Amino acid sequence: MIKTHHSEYLKLEKVYIKSAKNAFKSEELLEKQWKELNYLSKPDLQIALKEYHQFESIFKENNVEDSHFLSNENVAIDSIYCRDASIATDFGMIICNMGKEGRINEPKAQLKEYQKKGITILGQIKSPGTLEGGDVAWLDEKTLAVGHTYRTNEEGIQQLKNLLEPKGIQVIVVDLPHYKGQEDVFHLMSILSPVDANLAVVYSPLMPIKFRKELLKRGFELIEVPEEEFDSMGCNVLAIAPKKCVMVDGNPKTKELLVKAGCEVFTYQGNEISVKGGGGPTCLTRPLLRIS
Repeated sequence: MIKTHHSEYLKLEKVYIKSAKNAFKSEELLEKQWKELNYLSKPDLQIALKEYHQFESIFKENNVEDSHFLSNENVAIDSIYCRDASIATDFGMIICNMGKEGRINEPKAQLKEYQKKGITILGQIKSPGTLEGGDVAWLDEKTLAVGHTYRTNEEGIQQLKNLLEPKGIQVIVVDLPHYKGQEDVFHLMSILSPVDANLAVVYSPLMPIKFRKELLKRGFELIEVPEEEFDSMGCNVLAIAPKKCVMVDGNPKTKELLVKAGCEVFTYQGNEISVKGGGGPTCLTRPLLRIS
């Protein structure tokens, strides 16, 4: 048995999550923060709690051990998207430095949790560097892709390289487009979700040609998300095992393509916890350990 953090698709053994209850907390907090954090509209707390229960039940049904980041008064409602504040490696956790000002306290909150649990810390991204976990995806056990975006800058990427390249990890930089601008949430994993060793869900219209060619060169078969399912999180797919996927309900064409490619697909209602805040199932999770 191989245990690793360097995969986006192997059997998910351990994952950190932050529930809607712990992140959204109250209708008053949602009302205060949703506009400044650029949500499409204010999430309905009661519906969000039901959606999150359905989402978490998928992990329980598939014997994934989940740990919870607790409620913290120093972080905002965006902390539900817990992938972004840290990166898991076989050498320890990398604590990020957020590119979105409203999320600046999240890495410190996660660091405290990891230290409490005795989880090794490899390093931290320091200002002026910024790096968010949604901009990072493992292509294989020795290759990490990182998006150069409004959330992840050149200095942050260099610090990431300084931590990983001496340990034999190749870091591929993917220069992403402006798209909707600095206030929008647009990460590498907005357009890329590996679901097996040689299978990935992609949104090619926003993918740099060089990186798309690199994926094909590496032998990836690409499942192309249709334009009408991009904004509804069709490209944000979490693998909990090879070809075993979790995605937001409401993306039937992408789901059908996944099934045709031999995938088993679990869906959850995610209008409140995913679509409104721009964070699908990969964003809602911080995978810790995968096995093969």
